[in-house]
Amino acid sequence: MVEQGLIRAAQSGDRDALITLLREIEQHVYRTAYYILNNEQDAMDASQEALIRIYSKINSYEEKAQFKTWVQRIVTNICIDKFRRTKPSVSIEEHDMIFNDPQNVEAEVLTSYMAQDVREAIQQLPEHHRTVIVLRYLQDFSYNEIADSLDLPLNTVKSYLYRARQQLQGLLQDYQKGGVSG
Repeated sequence: MVEQGLIRAAQSGDRDALITLLREIEQHVYRTAYYILNNEQDAMDASQEALIRIYSKINSYEEKAQFKTWVQRIVTNICIDKFRRTKPSVSIEEHDMIFNDPQNVEAEVLTSYMAQDVREAIQQLPEHHRTVIVLRYLQDFSYNEIADSLDLPLNTVKSYLYRARQQLQGLLQDYQKGGVSG
């Protein structure tokens, strides 16, 4: 994710290194916040808050943990706090669909509906299940990295992932039968 030399330079007070570091992680931070909160504005607010916290706490990072795990813990905690303070809202924005291949419009429409249904299904999961699903499948974290990020035992992470996958399977059963809910 990020070079250790850049992190060390940022910790030693190199302002340019710190700005470069924050720019390198901002997309990752936003993506995590968006998938947890499922609202663009909330995700932008949480991302900004996380980046400010990373900026101000960079000297507290120790190389015992991976940098991405440290960052992930900050983002996740901010999102969980924000989620607890407000009830989640689903953004109902219509997006223009741009079809790349006019011959394959049906497949693109079905893929779009499926992606939307998967996002909606993830949002129906309990907070702790949604968080581990986002970290594992959307952020590509290992089980150990998830455990470190959330400060949970490894077996708890595995259990949450198993239960979350079971719930998603139930929520997405239309696709298993060949149907689309959109």
